[in-house]
Amino acid sequence: MLLHHRFIDTAKRYGKKLAIHDFSTNRQLSYHRTLIAALLLAGFFKKYERGFIGIMLPTSAGCILATLAALLSGRIPVMINYSTGAADNARYAQKKCGFRTIITARALLEKIECVEVDGMVFLEDIMARVTTLRKLRAALVAALPASLLKLVVQGGAADDTAVILFTSGSEKDPKAVQLSHRNIGANVLSISERFSFSEMDIFMSALPYFHVFGLTVNLWIPLFHGAKILSYANPLEYRKICEIVRDHQATLMVGTPSFFWGYLRKSETGDFSSLRIALVGADKCPDALREAFLEKHEQPLYEGYGATECAPVISTNTPEENRPGSVGKPIPGVSVRIENYETGEQCGVGVDGRILVKGDNVMKGYFDDFEQTSLHIRRGWYDTGDMGNLDEEGYLWHVGRVKRFVKIGGEMVSLVKIESILDKVLPEDAECCVVEIPDSTKGSKIIAVVTRQLDEKAMMKQLAAQLPKIALPKQFQVLDELPKMGSGKIDFRAITEVVRELNSASQRKN
Repeated sequence: MLLHHRFIDTAKRYGKKLAIHDFSTNRQLSYHRTLIAALLLAGFFKKYERGFIGIMLPTSAGCILATLAALLSGRIPVMINYSTGAADNARYAQKKCGFRTIITARALLEKIECVEVDGMVFLEDIMARVTTLRKLRAALVAALPASLLKLVVQGGAADDTAVILFTSGSEKDPKAVQLSHRNIGANVLSISERFSFSEMDIFMSALPYFHVFGLTVNLWIPLFHGAKILSYANPLEYRKICEIVRDHQATLMVGTPSFFWGYLRKSETGDFSSLRIALVGADKCPDALREAFLEKHEQPLYEGYGATECAPVISTNTPEENRPGSVGKPIPGVSVRIENYETGEQCGVGVDGRILVKGDNVMKGYFDDFEQTSLHIRRGWYDTGDMGNLDEEGYLWHVGRVKRFVKIGGEMVSLVKIESILDKVLPEDAECCVVEIPDSTKGSKIIAVVTRQLDEKAMMKQLAAQLPKIALPKQFQVLDELPKMGSGKIDFRAITEVVRELNSASQRKN
């Protein structure tokens, strides 16, 4: 299955139905007009070099059309993170993948105050060159029967690369993940089976498409089924998104915990009454968020688990099978194995170990990085770098990144577990993150980073009642806010660097 060929089938079947309602530009496109516009753009894209083509656009009709056009023209879209350090990310992508052309928009560069990078091509300039003849030609091609149209546009094989996405870079430099048509298609079909998606669904699409969660769930799933996409470019405009969901009766909304906290605070009772699925992922969902959302909206938050390398969904809770606190059961076609992190032997029920994944959703590999690919994929199993366990009923429990465990006094301590306890005792409007920095005596020191001043003695007393002494933070560090990635995930690397600098400055002062 080729993703762009599947889109052609969908567009032919649901021609006049509304496909995209872009609330940033107030633009509406039917499936037929989406097909014409994508073919029109593809004609321009064919003038650029073959191979990779960068896409640096916000969540919008423009980004959807550019992604489709890239595939229809035989190019492979490389999705570029514009949320922080856009110019550096653009140059990094160009260098890593060896391409020049980046499709972007002047309006975006102005909004994010990004300098122009060599190789950037602006959608505004492309659209200014659209002639009546070009529109007519695209419309005539779009009118061809699906079987003939697929012969006119780019073909290929299911195992061809469909997109390059970059890992978050929250712990180290981003890696370029190659996802094939088969990887994404398999994930779409498995998720759709779990949630019974159909053409009747309406997807609130606010997550950026450079994040795999947004790309698969908010772009490819609705385009597979002929569903409607309600797009909005800024996921941080919480009240606006709540209004769109309410006024346009969205049935699905996905996001990270930090985004859902924002939606919770800015929403009014009844805003989410149309949702049949509210799905949270990318970071651990705090119990407090899940409970508050249920109390205010009588709407459960279903937690899922995934990875960019797995296209992304590995497991998820559903209305039929929901165990709060877990990340649900593995989706159809995906196998999960829990291995002892030292011996490699399979762990028993309820025993924590490394989470390994096998299935058609697992990536082809990291582009131009055989070493990292071979380290992460062994005998067909992808090593997620996460720790967790499977319970007696097959629910997966995620307990944190392997790198978010520290060895202190010979014992493994989970920073995620400390965060979960801290979350429960912090004031509702406070955020926290626990990091580890070097310590000259014990090797590692645990620091709790919080976003408001606290009574540290009282807080330590509450933590001591629930955590072993070895896992207690050695100090609290207050930051105005926690640095986050564009996807809403906490940027652990940035926070750790800030804490290390503050700690070093304090030591020099003393």
